[in-house]
Amino acid sequence: MPETTIHGAIIAGGAARRFGGGPKGLVSIGGARILDRLVTACREALGEDPLLVANAADAPKWHAGLRVVADVRPDAGALGGLYSAVVEAPAPVVCVAWDMPFVTAPLLRRLAEGLAEADAVLPASGGRRGVEPLCAAYGPGCRGPMAAALDRGDLRAIAFHAAVRTCILSGDEVRDLGVPDHVFFNVNTPEDLTEAERLWRAHESSRSSGGRTPERPR
Repeated sequence: MPETTIHGAIIAGGAARRFGGGPKGLVSIGGARILDRLVTACREALGEDPLLVANAADAPKWHAGLRVVADVRPDAGALGGLYSAVVEAPAPVVCVAWDMPFVTAPLLRRLAEGLAEADAVLPASGGRRGVEPLCAAYGPGCRGPMAAALDRGDLRAIAFHAAVRTCILSGDEVRDLGVPDHVFFNVNTPEDLTEAERLWRAHESSRSSGGRTPERPR
């Protein structure tokens, strides 16, 4: 890992309308809140508590000891949350959305390591973008291009990529660092929460029966 300290940030953005407006990261899967799992993963990967980017008034009560900041550019979508982390953590920073219960410490650590040679490090995924910008690492060189994208009203989480050095972790590498097929599973709806619990139990059952599985989701 580079000698420069790399921070962590958990992004608690969005209105969670599909989840009924409730705080998604505070729901429990396998007996532990998603937020707590991600804090543990950040601690193991980076050696310190992450920053929490959240706009809710009660956010400081969600997890004792975390520094909480609101978006520095309000109403700027996912890119606004990432920009807030880059500014406030400050960058270099590994960011993860707070509704991803199966992200692992080894994956976060590998993203951090990639910043030695790139401004932005993102894992490949089967999602619509082909990468996961809300589980990625960003160096200080991203701050200006992110701000420029926000200024022109382009709120896509990948809007600034053409202006920075970007590294993409291959799908094969990602599979070695997380739980295949659902490392980036996110909880957006009550149905997703039910599915996340099912995936967790299936993973635990496989572990207990001696099946070959990746590291336990955190």
